Amino acid sequence: MSDETIDDLMEATYCALCKHGYAELTMQDIAAESAKSKGTLHYHFDSKQDLLESFLEFLLDRFEERTETVPGETPAERLHEFTDELLTPSDDSAEEFRTAILEIKAQSPYNEAYRERLREFDRALRERIATLVADGLEAGEFRDDVEPEATADFLVTLFHGAQTRATAVDRPPERTRQYVHEYIDETLRPAAASGGDASPPTDGTGDGEANG
Repeated sequence: MSDETIDDLMEATYCALCKHGYAELTMQDIAAESAKSKGTLHYHFDSKQDLLESFLEFLLDRFEERTETVPGETPAERLHEFTDELLTPSDDSAEEFRTAILEIKAQSPYNEAYRERLREFDRALRERIATLVADGLEAGEFRDDVEPEATADFLVTLFHGAQTRATAVDRPPERTRQYVHEYIDETLRPAAASGGDASPPTDGTGDGEANG
C-alpha cells in the first residue's frame, strides 16, 4: 500500500470516527470520507477491527515522529511544550475524537490487539517524558531526588485521567494543563529556582487528576 493510500485511509478513519463514534462505525462510513472505494478498504483490510488496529499503529507512528524533537531551549521548556502538545485540543473535532478513542479503550480489556497497541502508546509516552526529565536532571534544572521513571509514570497517569474526565464529565483539560505547568516549575525544579520546597513523587504512586 502506498504512503498516499495509507494517509488517505487513516485520515478517512479519523473523520469517520469523529462523526460516528466507534460502536456505530462501518467500513462504508470510512469509505464515504475517503477518495478510495469501499472495495479498496476491503482489499487492504479484512474487517473494521483490522483497519482500526492499523489506525492505532498509525497514530503511534505519527506521535513518535511528531514528538521526536520537542521545541524549547532547555529540558524544562521542552517538558512544558510537551504538556501543551498533550493537553491542548488540536482542532474542533478533538472532543469527538477523544470520545471515539475512549470507546476503543473500553474495548481493550476484551481485545488483545487493541490492548497491545494502547500499551505501546503508553510506553512511548512514558519514555518521552522520562527522557525529558532525565535531560533536566543532567542539566541541573530539576531536583536531584526526582526519579525520571516515577515522574513519567505519574504524569502519564495524570494525562490519561485528564483526557478521560474531559470526555466523561466534560471537564476541559486546560485546567489540568495549568496544574502540570505549575508542577514542573514548583515541584520538579530546585527550591531556589521555584521558590518552593515541595517534593516530587519518587515511587510512581501519585495519580493526580486520574482519580477525579
